[in-house]
Amino acid sequence: MTNKRITAHAGSVRIGGDAPIVVQTMCNTHTYDIEETVAQCIRMRDAGAELIRITVPGLQEIPHLTEIRDRLRAAGVGTPLVADIHFSSETALAAARIVEKVRINPGNFHKDHQKAREQFGRFLEVCRECGTAVRVGLNHGSLGEYITGLYGNTPLAMAKAAMEWLEMCIEAEFFNVVVSLKASNTVVMVQAYRELMRRMQERGYVFPLHLGVTEAGNGESGRIKSCIGIASLLREGIGNTLRVSLTEPPAAELPVAAYLAARYSHRPMPELSEAERRMLDAACEWGPVLLNREIDEIPASAGLDAHLTDEIMQAARRRFYRPEYIACPGCGRTMYDLQGSFEQVKARTSHLKGMVIAVMGCIVNGPGEMADADWGYVGEGGGKVSIYRKGEPVLRHVPDSEAIDRLLELIEKEGA
Repeated sequence: MTNKRITAHAGSVRIGGDAPIVVQTMCNTHTYDIEETVAQCIRMRDAGAELIRITVPGLQEIPHLTEIRDRLRAAGVGTPLVADIHFSSETALAAARIVEKVRINPGNFHKDHQKAREQFGRFLEVCRECGTAVRVGLNHGSLGEYITGLYGNTPLAMAKAAMEWLEMCIEAEFFNVVVSLKASNTVVMVQAYRELMRRMQERGYVFPLHLGVTEAGNGESGRIKSCIGIASLLREGIGNTLRVSLTEPPAAELPVAAYLAARYSHRPMPELSEAERRMLDAACEWGPVLLNREIDEIPASAGLDAHLTDEIMQAARRRFYRPEYIACPGCGRTMYDLQGSFEQVKARTSHLKGMVIAVMGCIVNGPGEMADADWGYVGEGGGKVSIYRKGEPVLRHVPDSEAIDRLLELIEKEGA
């Protein structure tokens, strides 16, 4: 069967087909803070972002989104904007009339799956009318009850869920669509994208894919983990746009994303320090073959130091030498010092080898997307935190000044 390779358009930016890999990032400002959001968008544009995503928690943020767009365009910033929507189909409909692209998870539009399908159909018609691109974004741990009830929280479930929404797009003859299947577990992420690619090829329509390892963390480990997951797919010709999600200021994500895009699509290589370039090269060279189980160890002839070897082995999920951390990058839904809290959690749990600990910015995505975590630390807002064990809340409304102590007490009690 001949595959139709779809090219999506977000404003002037082409995604998919023969277009180069597109680099994007996301604001971590509050959308109601128009001044700071505009300033951050300009900084990200200057750092190389080709798409900029902004969270839109509800209809109350639509006027702010409009103002942000208008101020950016008045300032000569033409970078396409992507509205990040969760749950509210009405907010998605409103945002589709304002920005160039909208990211949604249609399965979360309604608990009744048939009603979610109806709302998705309405949404596609508005996007057609307005020329708005769509990202169908399904994350591990954030699938609808309908699909997990049938297939569990698995890579197969992620791919099958995506295909159901893509079938609706095909039936509606709406093709301005990009798909993502992110996970914090590199193995799950890679398996899900491969399965989706196989299914799209069998169907004869290959939609563009947005790649990312969600909640990758920060520092060297976040960069290595992102590189291994994304490079494993790009080297196979899978992926058209990408984001490196770090629990750091958004502009810090862009050099790593640009490096990956350049390595796999002949774009100009960004300026990197020699140490960072060596680290990213090693992650891309050895991580995918470890993840694919083509080798069991990095050979001594590679000349990598022990720390870098350990980090690559852990990110490829072949050997764990420290805790595994899941941490989101934060966005306008985050109501506490996520980056500072994450550093404190890491510092005080570094001895818990092999344990999976999540630090999440909000209760919208946090509980679902830390599906692999043994323990979760999730911001509620108002200076309060919820603590989770294996996806279930065990303490709520804990003052953030006490939350890390309480988390450690629970871990130590269970260990005892």
